[in-house]
Amino acid sequence: MELTVLSLSFAALLVLGVPVAFSIGLASIATVLYSGMPVEIVFQKMVGGMQVFSFLAIPFFVFAGELMLYGGIADRIVRFANSLVGHVRGGLGMSNVVGCTLFGGVAGSALADVSAMGSVMIPLMKKEGYDADYAVNVTTHSALVGVLMPTSHNLIIFTLATTGIASVSVLSLILAGIIPAILLTACNLGAAYYVARKRGYPIRGGFPGWGEVLKSFLGALPGLLIVVIILAGILSGIFTATESAATAVFWAVLVTAIVYKTLSWGDFLKACAKACKATGVVLLLIGISSAFGYFMALYEVPQKTGELMQSVTDNPLVIFFMINLLLFILGTFLDMAATILVCTPIFLPIAMQFGMDPVQFGIVMLINCALGLNTPPVGVTQFVGCAIGNISVGQVMKSILPFYSALGVCLALVTYVPAFSMWLPNMFR
Repeated sequence: MELTVLSLSFAALLVLGVPVAFSIGLASIATVLYSGMPVEIVFQKMVGGMQVFSFLAIPFFVFAGELMLYGGIADRIVRFANSLVGHVRGGLGMSNVVGCTLFGGVAGSALADVSAMGSVMIPLMKKEGYDADYAVNVTTHSALVGVLMPTSHNLIIFTLATTGIASVSVLSLILAGIIPAILLTACNLGAAYYVARKRGYPIRGGFPGWGEVLKSFLGALPGLLIVVIILAGILSGIFTATESAATAVFWAVLVTAIVYKTLSWGDFLKACAKACKATGVVLLLIGISSAFGYFMALYEVPQKTGELMQSVTDNPLVIFFMINLLLFILGTFLDMAATILVCTPIFLPIAMQFGMDPVQFGIVMLINCALGLNTPPVGVTQFVGCAIGNISVGQVMKSILPFYSALGVCLALVTYVPAFSMWLPNMFR
């Protein structure tokens, strides 16, 4: 009965529009009161869940992303991407995909990616005659690659959500996300080109030459080096994941304030404020989800969910499909961090039982969460993109199928072909 109280109260609060963090906390308190346990358990689990040294990586990565957002790095990345692929059919769309991928690599946030690249590319694409729905879909789906990049704080959140279930290192997860990120970019390029051909968007201009490509690349290189620094530092053992996050902040300040000289004092303060706000939200979710996870383990939610799935089928392929479907549905209602923290303790043991590596499951989880970021009713990246493009979500959804299909192909390959996510981690083990 306690499990019924936990699940129904959580669902009811979400339906009523209560923020996710408070829904989780109130559902936990309702369960404690019903079971007769002391309420102090909830607060003890909350505090204990946040007292982890590795969590320092989260505010650092968030802060680095905000500095990149305000520091003018997006403009240089756009120039490089446009020189590289801007001459093909639908060139600005292709440039948008490459630019969003590169900026996502340095910012590590899909939302920051849409805010920065969208503010530059969506108005530019509309001015050049591209439809607003195409401009928004290209931007919002390309920005999702950022959740798989080494600077993504969601990688850190997943590793911490696996505590007590499996041993997943941050390095393994960072390496596992590289090939899927490239694959997702290729799928997005395919979708952007397909729609451009179908709508008859013209070819504008010719290839500017490798000299211009090199010049624009050198201009964007200081910002792009952050990914190389993080990977090289962790792989060589020079610093840990947490220290790499602090290094990312130092490099972001160095590049934006000294090299590019585009970061003003006012923008620096805005980046500080937004980073503090985002960190507070994430840590609140982590603390409350620790209490929620305690009750899910106490009442054997993962085991019962696994038994329910096995009563339907014992085919691993079907089980993985069911897990993906449930993660996608939940991801459309929950924030990304909440989805990771709530769903990992439930579905990771099931996936491991049917032969999926925890690292591979982490990438599957992140891609599903990314898809949820672009799907109403939560769909924060889509809402931001639509606001920039001055178009309704309904209009964008009418032409979203090719881009959803691109994400679906990537998700299927990562789910059913372990080598896409496990080859690099296995090579460095």
